[in-house]
Amino acid sequence: MALTLYAHPFSSYCQKVLIALFENEIPFSFCTLGAPDSPANIELARHWPLKRMPLLLDGELAVMEATIIIEHLDLKYPGRQRWLPQDPEVALEVRFLDRFFDNYIHAPMQAIVGNALRAPEQRNAKNVADAQALLKVSYRWLEERMANREWAAANSFTLADCAAAPALFYADWVQRIDAGIFPRVAAYRQRLNARPSFARAIEAARPFRPLFPLGAPDRD
Repeated sequence: MALTLYAHPFSSYCQKVLIALFENEIPFSFCTLGAPDSPANIELARHWPLKRMPLLLDGELAVMEATIIIEHLDLKYPGRQRWLPQDPEVALEVRFLDRFFDNYIHAPMQAIVGNALRAPEQRNAKNVADAQALLKVSYRWLEERMANREWAAANSFTLADCAAAPALFYADWVQRIDAGIFPRVAAYRQRLNARPSFARAIEAARPFRPLFPLGAPDRD
């Protein structure tokens, strides 16, 4: 079956899926989403009325949500890199870390970005402060967890790391991961950025950095 990914290169959740596709060298077509009335967006809405990206079209089957897309790839297109361990208890740990990065790193990061995209009179300083506080607590928890670990779970690169890479990449842009306070988290982020699959996604997104409302840093 032919695979088509409806996505945008600068989207963090789309990058999460791109990592899995690139890691296992799975052939696919990339359909870049643009204006709401563009052909790609109209096709996205036809398959998924919520109009949220990414969406993977596997033949006639539409698969939504980044985590589910990666699990679908693991089931239907298994490759050298497996995203969930065979051991159910270890797989549960991987799934938990996937949720941790999505809910406690990714979500507050996006809340800060979303606030910056609003008109000045619609911005909410308290929501930003709450999101920044949640990121700091999350960094502290992750700092302890990453002791003696190269990757987030299962002693290998998994679904959890697919979630971590774009989440930490952009989170550092909105709430700096201070290497003096969180050296393990900062080093983990560097390892993720250097992973060839994610490095490829970073480069593909580079032309879109002017879209970042808070100003993209030059360090990455």
